[in-house]
Amino acid sequence: MKNPIELAKRFWYGPPHEERRIGELYKDKTGLYKHREWRGFRDTMYYFNKIWCYNYGMMVADIFKYGGVVTFAKGAWRYRWLGQTYLPVLHWFDRGLEGLRGEALKASAWHYRAMTNMTIQQFMAMLKADVNINGGEHNELWKNTVAHKETVWAGVLYPWADRLNHIPMEMIPYFVTCHVNNHTVLNYIDAAQSIGLPGDPCPMCQAEEGLFVLDDMPDYAPIVITSNEACDGSVASTVIQDWYLGDKPLFALPQPMLFDDPLVQENCANDIRELWKFIEDQTGMKPNFDVMNEMLKKQNELQRFEWEKWDVAANSNYYPINGVAQALYRIYYSQYGENEIWHQTDAKVKKILEKCVREKINSYPNTRHRVIAWSCAPLYFSNWCTWAYNCWGLNTIMNMDSLMFDMEIRADGNVDDTLMDMALYHEWAPMRRMAVGGMHHIFELWDYMERFNCDMVMMYDQLQCKGMQGVHGLFEDEFRARNIHAIWMPHALPDKRVVSRSEIRAIVNDYMFTVMQEEPLDPSLLEFDDSQSW
Repeated sequence: MKNPIELAKRFWYGPPHEERRIGELYKDKTGLYKHREWRGFRDTMYYFNKIWCYNYGMMVADIFKYGGVVTFAKGAWRYRWLGQTYLPVLHWFDRGLEGLRGEALKASAWHYRAMTNMTIQQFMAMLKADVNINGGEHNELWKNTVAHKETVWAGVLYPWADRLNHIPMEMIPYFVTCHVNNHTVLNYIDAAQSIGLPGDPCPMCQAEEGLFVLDDMPDYAPIVITSNEACDGSVASTVIQDWYLGDKPLFALPQPMLFDDPLVQENCANDIRELWKFIEDQTGMKPNFDVMNEMLKKQNELQRFEWEKWDVAANSNYYPINGVAQALYRIYYSQYGENEIWHQTDAKVKKILEKCVREKINSYPNTRHRVIAWSCAPLYFSNWCTWAYNCWGLNTIMNMDSLMFDMEIRADGNVDDTLMDMALYHEWAPMRRMAVGGMHHIFELWDYMERFNCDMVMMYDQLQCKGMQGVHGLFEDEFRARNIHAIWMPHALPDKRVVSRSEIRAIVNDYMFTVMQEEPLDPSLLEFDDSQSW
């Protein structure tokens, strides 16, 4: 029996890390909690009021703000992915924020809030323009919207930001659903294979195809921009999508396979010029380069703050953002492009970051190893780094995809200079530069390990990615030659049926026991069944 003073401390501060037993909170198979995690009085109240209640309220407010409950209800009835993604959002928060305390809880939660808001903005814009739920009408919103592949950086559309809306086709129906509810996307993978497509290409491409096979994609725009990023599988998915898109005008904006060549960059800039001409021809609207420059300047502000965050993460223990919040937010805002919600979020996080540095707050005091995660992550288990810290003290400092787009873009009024920078930015898209961008970029890992003071690599092993599978042995040779601890994490991007989350955890556990000779911080997290969890 603990003495009254010790009980009072546990009530106010929560149990120490080694006594939390988070795994005992789970209901078998579901991953849901039997009861809430007690984080201490202040953090528990913060979570209940500022995360649970606040975000449920804001989700409703966002629905009304961006289109209304009737539009949302029609969309949820028509599109399978919408209800299955919207309803379990706060469980997504729970997984990603599990075990966090103090400033880390606050900073990471604001990133989740921004992604939720941006997601609602996008799907409500889709639904308001959607021909399918608006009586077959091609309304004004439909006429003034551009659809594009989720891998096309929306910055190429900045010259029309004051007149045209842009919405990535698969970012919400595919990419977000993987993280929020890992069951939903499986239906689309199966649908792609049901029409005779082989099951061995990238499951990301299969899922994107399946959305169209099942007619689960809103018809919200008259023109479409596609891309070959990150591989030939994306080209194949575009071909199949084009069948279902019917006679919509389509522009293919390629991303080159060869990097670091001025001639290639000039060619890429010409491709963007051709895209601008396509949009002008289709819409009758001329590009406004003053608007483009203003958008780029705002985007550069986001990048400069990103560098501030990286500097703190690399050179101190005072970085308050956990690995999953950092990675998802970075990918989301840098790929989607400029939006006011990113600036609002950065302003809040900046205050928290400055407080942590000023007061020397170590949000992850149980860090045993500073980890960098490399290659393409398992989308159905993006919160693995939350689990890894709670269980083993593995602190994911940086993810490969977070390091894409590591540049500012000139916005000084010289369109030619701006175009060259935009071309380079376009080339440095997620998965393109460091996954299939040549050995120099793939092996940037060693420089970033040193930059962020990491002593361990979590090496993502996407089993159906032919490109990264081809360099598996080269990485193994380098890890041995450099005496680097690296854990290979096999997965299949959105398809949890190939390698389950439980299997991933077992691989990490085995490495930590047998190679590192370490004991878990929280043994209750070693083994549990979450096979039916969202």
